[in-house]
Amino acid sequence: MSNQTLEYRGKLVLKSEVQIAIVVSRFNTCVTQNLLQGAIEELKRHGIDKRAITIVWVPGAFEIALTAKRLGLTKQYAAIICLGAIIRGQTPHFEYISSQCAAGISQVSLTIDLPLIFGVLTTDTMEQATDRAGGKCGNKGAEAACCAIEMIDLLHSLPSVSSEFNLSAIATVTDITALTNNE
Repeated sequence: MSNQTLEYRGKLVLKSEVQIAIVVSRFNTCVTQNLLQGAIEELKRHGIDKRAITIVWVPGAFEIALTAKRLGLTKQYAAIICLGAIIRGQTPHFEYISSQCAAGISQVSLTIDLPLIFGVLTTDTMEQATDRAGGKCGNKGAEAACCAIEMIDLLHSLPSVSSEFNLSAIATVTDITALTNNE
């Protein structure tokens, strides 16, 4: 056995053709359209054909997780990029939507064992959002695309997990959720 530590790190290289879905919120379209454009350009720059990209528009950020789950369950996609823009207003609505959006995307990713990339902006102002959607702070959609590519590569390089394990892990999460909800 080797004395070296085993280390895995994803690269911005895809070793095979993949399908990628992008779920994007229509709310704040002036921002999300730029996030989407950044993501598509970055994916194409890394060799992903535009025909391998599926774009699904949803009404708002809250609807991203359910739609991503439905797409993920088809087993057609190597990753799903989730894009949206939640901008703080004068009511607590921002906190509810942003926290549930993040939690929903995370839960779906863990449940279906698929990279769901969080590219949802949560900003205080429209200016902050536009700065992060192709403005002076770059394009978070493009960054989300890079993250998707890296995660696809990383997960392909990790040791395989049997499908029996995946099913039992999902059942355990479901059982825990059911028990928690019944208390």
